[in-house]
Amino acid sequence: MFFVDCYQHFFRPLTGKYREQVVECLRLLYERLYTAKADYGESLLREQILEIFAEALTRAPQLDSEDGVQDTEGRFRNLRDQAVWVLNSLVEFSWLEKQVDSATLTATYPFSRRGRLFTQPLVEVNGTRVRTRHRNTRNTLNALEAFASRGEIHDLIDAWEYSERIVADFTDMIAELEERKREMVREVEAQLLVQQATDEFFSFMESRFQPDLAIRLSADSVEKHRDAINRVIDCIRRKEDVRKAQWEKRLRQLLPELLQPGQSLLWLMLDTIEDRMRRACEVKLPALRRALQGFTKRADIIIRQLSYLHSQAEGEFADLCQRLGESQQKTQILEQLGEQLGGFQLRLFDPKQTQLWQRNRRQPVNTRVEDETPIGEENRREIKLQQLLDQAFNFNNSNLRDYLHDALGTGRQINSRNLPLRDARDLLAMSHVIEAAAVNQSGYADLQVKFTGEIASNDYFTEFDEYILELKNSD
Repeated sequence: MFFVDCYQHFFRPLTGKYREQVVECLRLLYERLYTAKADYGESLLREQILEIFAEALTRAPQLDSEDGVQDTEGRFRNLRDQAVWVLNSLVEFSWLEKQVDSATLTATYPFSRRGRLFTQPLVEVNGTRVRTRHRNTRNTLNALEAFASRGEIHDLIDAWEYSERIVADFTDMIAELEERKREMVREVEAQLLVQQATDEFFSFMESRFQPDLAIRLSADSVEKHRDAINRVIDCIRRKEDVRKAQWEKRLRQLLPELLQPGQSLLWLMLDTIEDRMRRACEVKLPALRRALQGFTKRADIIIRQLSYLHSQAEGEFADLCQRLGESQQKTQILEQLGEQLGGFQLRLFDPKQTQLWQRNRRQPVNTRVEDETPIGEENRREIKLQQLLDQAFNFNNSNLRDYLHDALGTGRQINSRNLPLRDARDLLAMSHVIEAAAVNQSGYADLQVKFTGEIASNDYFTEFDEYILELKNSD
Protein backbone atom coordinates (compact mmCIF):
# COMPACT_ATOMS: atom_id res chain seq x y z
CA MET A 1 0.00 0.00 0.00
CA PHE A 2 1.09 3.55 -0.67
CA PHE A 3 -0.84 5.52 1.98
CA VAL A 4 0.61 3.88 5.08
CA ASP A 5 2.51 5.15 8.13
CA CYS A 6 3.85 8.66 7.52
CA TYR A 7 2.53 8.71 3.93
CA GLN A 8 -1.18 8.63 4.83
CA HIS A 9 -1.67 12.28 3.74
CA PHE A 10 1.28 12.55 1.41
CA PHE A 11 -0.35 14.88 -1.12
CA ARG A 12 -1.93 17.28 1.35
CA PRO A 13 0.74 19.99 0.76
CA LEU A 14 -0.36 20.07 -2.90
CA THR A 15 -3.94 21.06 -1.98
CA GLY A 16 -5.33 24.39 -0.86
CA LYS A 17 -4.72 27.89 -2.11
CA TYR A 18 -0.93 27.64 -1.64
CA ARG A 19 -0.51 24.50 -3.76
CA GLU A 20 1.20 26.26 -6.67
CA GLN A 21 3.65 27.93 -4.31
CA VAL A 22 4.46 24.60 -2.65
CA VAL A 23 5.11 23.05 -6.08
CA GLU A 24 7.44 25.90 -6.96
CA CYS A 25 9.30 25.42 -3.65
CA LEU A 26 9.76 21.73 -4.47
CA ARG A 27 10.99 22.52 -7.99
CA LEU A 28 13.53 25.08 -6.85
CA LEU A 29 14.81 22.86 -4.02
CA TYR A 30 15.13 19.94 -6.47
CA GLU A 31 17.20 22.09 -8.83
CA ARG A 32 19.53 23.09 -5.98
CA LEU A 33 20.03 19.46 -4.95
CA TYR A 34 20.14 17.43 -8.17
CA THR A 35 20.80 19.65 -11.21
CA ALA A 36 23.74 21.70 -12.46
CA LYS A 37 23.17 24.23 -9.65
CA ALA A 38 23.81 21.60 -6.99
CA ASP A 39 26.87 21.25 -4.79
CA TYR A 40 26.84 17.53 -4.12
CA GLY A 41 29.40 17.68 -1.31
CA GLU A 42 27.26 20.07 0.77
CA SER A 43 23.95 19.48 2.56
CA LEU A 44 21.50 22.37 2.72
CA LEU A 45 20.76 23.67 6.21
CA ARG A 46 17.48 25.11 7.45
CA GLU A 47 18.32 28.74 6.71
CA GLN A 48 19.46 27.93 3.18
CA ILE A 49 16.22 26.05 2.47
CA LEU A 50 14.15 28.94 3.85
CA GLU A 51 15.96 31.31 1.49
CA ILE A 52 15.20 29.00 -1.44
CA PHE A 53 11.53 28.78 -0.44
CA ALA A 54 11.28 32.55 -0.03
CA GLU A 55 12.59 32.96 -3.57
CA ALA A 56 10.10 30.38 -4.88
CA LEU A 57 7.16 32.00 -3.06
CA THR A 58 7.81 35.29 -4.84
CA ARG A 59 7.67 33.53 -8.22
CA ALA A 60 4.48 31.47 -7.87
CA PRO A 61 0.98 32.93 -7.55
CA GLN A 62 -1.46 32.23 -4.74
CA LEU A 63 -4.55 30.41 -6.02
CA ASP A 64 -8.12 30.86 -4.83
CA SER A 65 -9.76 28.23 -2.64
CA GLU A 66 -12.37 26.02 -4.23
CA ASP A 67 -16.04 26.85 -3.68
CA GLY A 68 -17.52 25.10 -0.68
CA VAL A 69 -14.11 24.18 0.78
CA GLN A 70 -13.32 25.69 4.16
CA ASP A 71 -10.07 27.63 4.19
CA THR A 72 -8.05 26.27 7.14
CA GLU A 73 -4.75 27.79 6.06
CA GLY A 74 -3.95 31.03 7.81
CA ARG A 75 -2.35 34.23 6.65
CA PHE A 76 1.33 34.99 7.09
CA ARG A 77 3.03 38.18 8.15
CA ASN A 78 5.96 37.83 5.75
CA LEU A 79 7.64 35.46 3.32
CA ARG A 80 9.79 33.88 6.03
CA ASP A 81 6.77 32.80 8.05
CA GLN A 82 5.23 31.26 4.95
CA ALA A 83 8.52 29.56 4.05
CA VAL A 84 8.69 28.08 7.57
CA TRP A 85 5.13 26.81 7.18
CA VAL A 86 5.94 25.22 3.81
CA LEU A 87 9.07 23.52 5.25
CA ASN A 88 7.19 22.16 8.26
CA SER A 89 4.39 20.87 6.02
CA LEU A 90 6.77 19.08 3.67
CA VAL A 91 8.56 17.45 6.62
CA GLU A 92 5.28 16.52 8.32
CA PHE A 93 3.87 14.81 5.24
CA SER A 94 7.18 13.08 4.34
CA TRP A 95 8.22 15.00 1.23
CA LEU A 96 11.38 15.96 3.10
CA GLU A 97 13.28 14.23 5.90
CA LYS A 98 14.86 15.89 8.89
CA GLN A 99 18.32 14.47 9.64
CA VAL A 100 20.32 15.67 12.64
CA ASP A 101 24.12 15.28 12.75
CA SER A 102 24.93 13.71 16.12
CA ALA A 103 28.33 15.41 16.21
CA THR A 104 27.44 19.03 15.32
CA LEU A 105 23.69 18.84 16.14
CA THR A 106 22.93 20.60 12.84
CA ALA A 107 19.76 19.63 10.96
CA THR A 108 19.57 19.03 7.22
CA TYR A 109 16.44 18.47 5.12
CA PRO A 110 17.03 16.13 2.15
CA PHE A 111 14.23 14.77 -0.01
CA SER A 112 12.69 11.49 1.01
CA ARG A 113 12.82 8.85 -1.68
CA ARG A 114 9.13 9.19 -2.56
CA GLY A 115 9.38 12.96 -2.33
CA ARG A 116 12.22 13.05 -4.86
CA LEU A 117 10.47 10.62 -7.22
CA PHE A 118 7.27 12.71 -7.24
CA THR A 119 9.12 16.02 -7.45
CA GLN A 120 11.08 14.98 -10.53
CA PRO A 121 7.99 14.95 -12.84
CA LEU A 122 7.05 18.38 -11.46
CA VAL A 123 10.47 19.66 -12.54
CA GLU A 124 10.44 17.98 -15.94
CA VAL A 125 6.84 18.88 -16.86
CA ASN A 126 7.94 22.40 -17.84
CA GLY A 127 10.91 21.21 -19.91
CA THR A 128 11.29 19.41 -23.21
CA ARG A 129 14.19 17.19 -22.20
CA VAL A 130 13.83 13.42 -22.38
CA ARG A 131 15.85 11.55 -19.80
CA THR A 132 17.05 7.97 -19.97
CA ARG A 133 16.89 5.97 -16.77
CA HIS A 134 19.65 3.43 -17.30
CA ARG A 135 23.28 3.20 -18.38
CA ASN A 136 23.87 6.90 -17.75
CA THR A 137 27.64 6.55 -17.26
CA ARG A 138 28.12 4.59 -20.47
CA ASN A 139 25.69 6.89 -22.31
CA THR A 140 27.78 9.88 -21.21
CA LEU A 141 30.93 8.27 -22.58
CA ASN A 142 29.26 7.17 -25.82
CA ALA A 143 27.75 10.62 -26.43
CA LEU A 144 31.10 12.34 -25.81
CA GLU A 145 32.88 9.96 -28.19
CA ALA A 146 30.22 10.59 -30.83
CA PHE A 147 30.62 14.35 -30.40
CA ALA A 148 34.43 14.14 -30.63
CA SER A 149 34.26 12.11 -33.84
CA ARG A 150 31.31 13.75 -35.66
CA GLY A 151 31.08 17.18 -34.08
CA GLU A 152 27.28 17.02 -33.68
CA ILE A 153 26.42 19.48 -30.94
CA HIS A 154 23.37 17.50 -29.75
CA ASP A 155 25.69 14.65 -28.71
CA LEU A 156 27.41 17.04 -26.30
CA ILE A 157 24.06 18.17 -24.90
CA ASP A 158 23.03 14.52 -24.46
CA ALA A 159 26.28 13.77 -22.61
CA TRP A 160 25.69 16.79 -20.37
CA GLU A 161 22.17 15.58 -19.49
CA TYR A 162 23.26 11.96 -19.00
CA SER A 163 25.93 13.09 -16.54
CA GLU A 164 23.28 14.99 -14.57
CA ARG A 165 21.36 11.75 -14.06
CA ILE A 166 24.39 9.86 -12.70
CA VAL A 167 24.39 11.55 -9.29
CA ALA A 168 20.59 11.52 -9.08
CA ASP A 169 20.58 7.75 -9.66
CA PHE A 170 23.12 7.26 -6.88
CA THR A 171 21.02 9.38 -4.53
CA ASP A 172 17.91 7.39 -5.41
CA MET A 173 19.60 4.06 -4.75
CA ILE A 174 21.04 5.23 -1.41
CA ALA A 175 17.60 6.45 -0.32
CA GLU A 176 16.05 3.13 -1.38
CA LEU A 177 18.58 1.15 0.65
CA GLU A 178 17.94 3.30 3.73
CA GLU A 179 14.18 2.93 3.31
CA ARG A 180 14.39 -0.83 2.87
CA LYS A 181 16.53 -1.06 6.00
CA ARG A 182 13.93 0.86 7.99
CA GLU A 183 11.10 -1.23 6.54
CA MET A 184 12.90 -4.43 7.49
CA VAL A 185 13.33 -3.24 11.07
CA ARG A 186 9.66 -2.20 11.32
CA GLU A 187 8.40 -5.51 9.94
CA VAL A 188 10.66 -7.50 12.23
CA GLU A 189 9.50 -5.51 15.26
CA ALA A 190 5.89 -6.16 14.31
CA GLN A 191 6.03 -9.83 13.33
CA LEU A 192 9.36 -11.41 14.40
CA LEU A 193 9.34 -13.85 11.47
CA VAL A 194 12.71 -15.33 10.56
CA GLN A 195 11.62 -16.81 7.23
CA GLN A 196 9.94 -13.60 6.07
CA ALA A 197 12.95 -11.43 6.92
CA THR A 198 15.27 -13.90 5.13
CA ASP A 199 13.03 -14.13 2.05
CA GLU A 200 12.74 -10.36 1.75
CA PHE A 201 16.51 -9.90 2.01
CA PHE A 202 17.26 -12.46 -0.71
CA SER A 203 14.39 -11.13 -2.82
CA PHE A 204 16.00 -7.70 -2.79
CA MET A 205 19.42 -9.14 -3.66
CA GLU A 206 17.92 -11.05 -6.61
CA SER A 207 15.47 -8.46 -7.94
CA ARG A 208 17.36 -5.19 -7.31
CA PHE A 209 21.00 -5.89 -6.52
CA GLN A 210 21.89 -8.31 -9.32
CA PRO A 211 20.10 -6.60 -12.27
CA ASP A 212 20.69 -2.96 -11.28
CA LEU A 213 23.01 -2.21 -8.37
CA ALA A 214 25.63 -4.83 -9.24
CA ILE A 215 25.84 -3.48 -12.80
CA ARG A 216 26.15 0.05 -11.50
CA LEU A 217 29.07 -1.01 -9.32
CA SER A 218 30.80 -3.00 -12.09
CA ALA A 219 29.83 -2.63 -15.77
CA ASP A 220 28.38 0.88 -15.36
CA SER A 221 30.82 1.96 -12.66
CA VAL A 222 31.79 5.61 -12.72
CA GLU A 223 35.30 4.61 -11.63
CA LYS A 224 35.60 2.32 -14.64
CA HIS A 225 34.63 4.98 -17.21
CA ARG A 226 35.95 8.12 -15.49
CA ASP A 227 39.40 8.04 -17.09
CA ALA A 228 37.93 7.33 -20.54
CA ILE A 229 35.54 10.27 -20.20
CA ASN A 230 38.39 12.57 -19.14
CA ARG A 231 40.48 11.48 -22.13
CA VAL A 232 37.64 12.25 -24.54
CA ILE A 233 37.11 15.66 -22.92
CA ASP A 234 40.82 16.45 -23.27
CA CYS A 235 40.62 15.42 -26.92
CA ILE A 236 37.68 17.79 -27.49
CA ARG A 237 39.56 20.66 -25.87
CA ARG A 238 42.52 20.13 -28.22
CA LYS A 239 40.39 20.48 -31.35
CA GLU A 240 40.97 23.35 -33.78
CA ASP A 241 39.87 26.79 -32.67
CA VAL A 242 37.67 27.15 -35.74
CA ARG A 243 35.63 24.07 -34.86
CA LYS A 244 35.37 25.10 -31.21
CA ALA A 245 34.10 28.51 -32.27
CA GLN A 246 31.43 26.86 -34.43
CA TRP A 247 30.36 24.64 -31.52
CA GLU A 248 30.22 27.64 -29.18
CA LYS A 249 28.02 29.56 -31.62
CA ARG A 250 25.67 26.60 -32.03
CA LEU A 251 25.38 26.13 -28.26
CA ARG A 252 24.50 29.78 -27.77
CA GLN A 253 21.69 29.36 -30.29
CA LEU A 254 20.29 26.19 -28.69
CA LEU A 255 20.73 27.13 -25.01
CA PRO A 256 20.34 30.88 -24.65
CA GLU A 257 19.06 30.49 -21.06
CA LEU A 258 22.52 29.28 -19.94
CA LEU A 259 24.38 32.15 -21.55
CA GLN A 260 26.31 34.42 -19.19
CA PRO A 261 28.63 37.31 -20.05
CA GLY A 262 32.26 36.28 -20.34
CA GLN A 263 31.56 32.54 -20.07
CA SER A 264 31.93 29.82 -22.70
CA LEU A 265 29.07 27.33 -22.89
CA LEU A 266 31.35 24.68 -24.41
CA TRP A 267 33.83 24.96 -21.56
CA LEU A 268 30.97 25.11 -19.03
CA MET A 269 29.54 21.80 -20.24
CA LEU A 270 32.91 20.03 -20.33
CA ASP A 271 33.86 21.30 -16.87
CA THR A 272 30.45 20.34 -15.50
CA ILE A 273 30.73 16.79 -16.83
CA GLU A 274 34.20 16.42 -15.27
CA ASP A 275 32.98 17.82 -11.96
CA ARG A 276 29.99 15.49 -11.89
CA MET A 277 32.15 12.46 -12.59
CA ARG A 278 34.57 13.51 -9.86
CA ARG A 279 31.81 14.00 -7.31
CA ALA A 280 30.14 10.73 -8.31
CA CYS A 281 33.41 8.84 -7.75
CA GLU A 282 34.55 10.63 -4.61
CA VAL A 283 31.23 11.33 -2.86
CA LYS A 284 28.29 9.30 -4.11
CA LEU A 285 29.92 5.95 -4.92
CA PRO A 286 31.50 5.57 -1.43
CA ALA A 287 28.18 6.65 0.08
CA LEU A 288 26.38 3.97 -1.95
CA ARG A 289 28.85 1.31 -0.82
CA ARG A 290 28.43 2.37 2.81
CA ALA A 291 24.65 2.25 2.45
CA LEU A 292 24.81 -1.23 0.88
CA GLN A 293 27.19 -2.41 3.61
CA GLY A 294 24.89 -0.99 6.29
CA PHE A 295 21.87 -2.69 4.71
CA THR A 296 23.51 -6.12 4.48
CA LYS A 297 24.97 -5.77 7.98
CA ARG A 298 21.58 -4.86 9.45
CA ALA A 299 19.93 -7.76 7.62
CA ASP A 300 22.61 -10.15 8.92
CA ILE A 301 22.14 -8.91 12.51
CA ILE A 302 18.35 -9.19 12.32
CA ILE A 303 18.38 -12.68 10.80
CA ARG A 304 20.89 -13.95 13.35
CA GLN A 305 19.01 -12.41 16.25
CA LEU A 306 15.68 -13.83 15.10
CA SER A 307 17.24 -17.24 14.50
CA TYR A 308 18.64 -17.24 18.03
CA LEU A 309 15.33 -16.15 19.56
CA HIS A 310 13.50 -18.76 17.51
CA SER A 311 15.86 -21.54 18.63
CA GLN A 312 15.54 -20.49 22.29
CA ALA A 313 11.80 -19.84 22.21
CA GLU A 314 10.96 -22.92 24.29
CA GLY A 315 14.06 -23.07 26.50
CA GLU A 316 14.63 -22.32 30.14
CA PHE A 317 17.43 -19.96 29.17
CA ALA A 318 14.98 -17.59 27.47
CA ASP A 319 12.72 -17.69 30.54
CA LEU A 320 15.70 -16.90 32.78
CA CYS A 321 16.66 -13.94 30.59
CA GLN A 322 13.08 -12.72 30.72
CA ARG A 323 13.02 -12.83 34.52
CA LEU A 324 16.42 -11.13 34.70
CA GLY A 325 15.23 -8.37 32.38
CA GLU A 326 12.25 -7.68 34.64
CA SER A 327 14.42 -7.51 37.76
CA GLN A 328 15.17 -4.10 39.31
CA GLN A 329 18.71 -5.15 40.30
CA LYS A 330 19.90 -6.72 37.06
CA THR A 331 23.04 -4.56 36.88
CA GLN A 332 24.28 -5.68 40.31
CA ILE A 333 23.38 -9.31 39.56
CA LEU A 334 25.24 -9.31 36.24
CA GLU A 335 28.34 -7.67 37.76
CA GLN A 336 28.40 -10.23 40.59
CA LEU A 337 27.96 -13.15 38.19
CA GLY A 338 30.70 -11.76 35.93
CA GLU A 339 33.19 -11.68 38.81
CA GLN A 340 32.33 -15.19 39.95
CA LEU A 341 32.09 -16.96 36.59
CA GLY A 342 34.64 -15.01 34.53
CA GLY A 343 37.02 -17.91 33.88
CA PHE A 344 34.61 -20.84 33.81
CA GLN A 345 32.43 -22.54 31.27
CA LEU A 346 29.10 -23.66 32.67
CA ARG A 347 26.86 -25.92 30.65
CA LEU A 348 23.41 -26.85 31.93
CA PHE A 349 20.86 -29.21 30.47
CA ASP A 350 17.54 -27.69 29.55
CA PRO A 351 14.84 -29.75 31.32
CA LYS A 352 12.37 -29.03 28.55
CA GLN A 353 14.79 -30.38 25.95
CA THR A 354 15.72 -33.51 27.96
CA GLN A 355 13.70 -36.63 27.17
CA LEU A 356 13.88 -40.12 28.64
CA TRP A 357 14.32 -42.52 25.78
CA GLN A 358 12.98 -46.06 25.91
CA ARG A 359 14.49 -48.98 24.05
CA ASN A 360 12.40 -49.73 21.02
CA ARG A 361 12.18 -52.86 19.05
CA ARG A 362 14.28 -53.00 15.93
CA GLN A 363 12.21 -51.96 13.01
CA PRO A 364 12.12 -54.26 9.99
CA VAL A 365 14.26 -53.14 7.08
CA ASN A 366 12.36 -52.05 4.00
CA THR A 367 14.16 -53.73 1.09
CA ARG A 368 11.86 -52.50 -1.62
CA VAL A 369 13.53 -50.66 -4.47
CA GLU A 370 12.13 -47.16 -4.88
CA ASP A 371 12.85 -44.58 -7.54
CA GLU A 372 15.20 -41.87 -6.38
CA THR A 373 13.59 -38.46 -6.57
CA PRO A 374 16.12 -35.86 -7.78
CA ILE A 375 16.54 -32.71 -5.72
CA GLY A 376 15.47 -29.56 -7.50
CA GLU A 377 17.94 -26.82 -8.38
CA GLU A 378 16.24 -24.36 -6.02
CA ASN A 379 16.35 -26.87 -3.12
CA ARG A 380 20.03 -27.56 -3.76
CA ARG A 381 20.74 -23.86 -3.72
CA GLU A 382 18.95 -23.42 -0.37
CA ILE A 383 20.75 -26.42 1.16
CA LYS A 384 24.15 -25.23 -0.05
CA LEU A 385 23.51 -21.69 1.16
CA GLN A 386 22.40 -22.91 4.58
CA GLN A 387 25.52 -25.10 4.89
CA LEU A 388 27.76 -22.15 4.05
CA LEU A 389 26.00 -19.94 6.58
CA ASP A 390 26.33 -22.65 9.27
CA GLN A 391 30.03 -23.14 8.57
CA ALA A 392 30.98 -19.48 8.23
CA PHE A 393 31.10 -18.79 11.97
CA ASN A 394 31.64 -22.34 13.24
CA PHE A 395 34.33 -22.05 15.89
CA ASN A 396 35.25 -24.35 18.78
CA ASN A 397 37.86 -24.75 21.51
CA SER A 398 40.05 -26.98 19.36
CA ASN A 399 40.41 -24.22 16.78
CA LEU A 400 41.32 -21.75 19.52
CA ARG A 401 43.99 -24.08 20.98
CA ASP A 402 45.54 -24.65 17.56
CA TYR A 403 45.58 -20.91 16.86
CA LEU A 404 47.24 -20.11 20.21
CA HIS A 405 49.75 -22.94 19.73
CA ASP A 406 50.81 -21.50 16.36
CA ALA A 407 50.92 -17.97 17.76
CA LEU A 408 53.08 -18.87 20.76
CA GLY A 409 55.50 -21.01 18.77
CA THR A 410 58.48 -21.78 21.03
CA GLY A 411 57.75 -18.90 23.41
CA ARG A 412 55.84 -18.89 26.67
CA GLN A 413 53.88 -15.67 26.40
CA ILE A 414 52.46 -13.32 23.78
CA ASN A 415 50.69 -9.98 23.73
CA SER A 416 47.22 -9.91 22.16
CA ARG A 417 48.42 -6.93 20.11
CA ASN A 418 50.92 -9.26 18.35
CA LEU A 419 48.51 -12.08 17.51
CA PRO A 420 48.81 -12.95 13.80
CA LEU A 421 45.93 -12.15 11.45
CA ARG A 422 46.46 -14.11 8.25
CA ASP A 423 42.87 -14.84 7.26
CA ALA A 424 39.26 -14.64 8.44
CA ARG A 425 39.66 -17.67 10.73
CA ASP A 426 42.52 -15.92 12.55
CA LEU A 427 40.37 -12.80 12.95
CA LEU A 428 37.58 -14.91 14.45
CA ALA A 429 40.05 -16.64 16.78
CA MET A 430 41.46 -13.31 17.95
CA SER A 431 37.97 -12.12 18.87
CA HIS A 432 37.67 -15.18 21.20
CA VAL A 433 41.12 -14.84 22.73
CA ILE A 434 39.77 -13.81 26.17
CA GLU A 435 38.25 -17.30 26.43
CA ALA A 436 41.71 -18.84 26.35
CA ALA A 437 41.88 -19.23 30.15
CA ALA A 438 38.95 -21.63 30.01
CA VAL A 439 40.50 -23.79 27.27
CA ASN A 440 42.83 -25.75 29.58
CA GLN A 441 41.20 -29.15 29.47
CA SER A 442 42.95 -32.40 30.31
CA GLY A 443 46.30 -32.98 28.68
CA TYR A 444 47.02 -29.36 27.91
CA ALA A 445 49.16 -26.77 29.62
CA ASP A 446 47.51 -24.15 31.79
CA LEU A 447 47.20 -20.71 30.25
CA GLN A 448 47.02 -17.50 32.24
CA VAL A 449 45.49 -14.32 30.83
CA LYS A 450 46.51 -10.96 32.32
CA PHE A 451 44.87 -7.65 31.45
CA THR A 452 47.50 -4.95 30.87
CA GLY A 453 45.09 -2.03 31.20
CA GLU A 454 46.01 -0.76 27.72
CA ILE A 455 43.78 -0.24 24.69
CA ALA A 456 45.06 -1.35 21.28
CA SER A 457 43.77 -1.22 17.70
CA ASN A 458 44.53 -2.68 14.28
CA ASP A 459 43.14 -2.71 10.73
CA TYR A 460 40.05 -4.70 11.78
CA PHE A 461 39.23 -3.48 15.31
CA THR A 462 38.88 0.18 16.20
CA GLU A 463 39.94 -0.63 19.75
CA PHE A 464 40.28 -3.72 21.96
CA ASP A 465 41.66 -4.54 25.41
CA GLU A 466 45.25 -5.68 25.51
CA TYR A 467 46.08 -8.97 27.29
CA ILE A 468 49.20 -11.01 28.04
CA LEU A 469 48.75 -14.75 27.43
CA GLU A 470 51.34 -16.80 29.36
CA LEU A 471 51.84 -20.58 29.61
CA LYS A 472 52.01 -22.18 33.08
CA ASN A 473 53.20 -25.71 33.98
CA SER A 474 54.33 -26.29 30.43
CA ASP A 475 56.89 -28.93 29.44
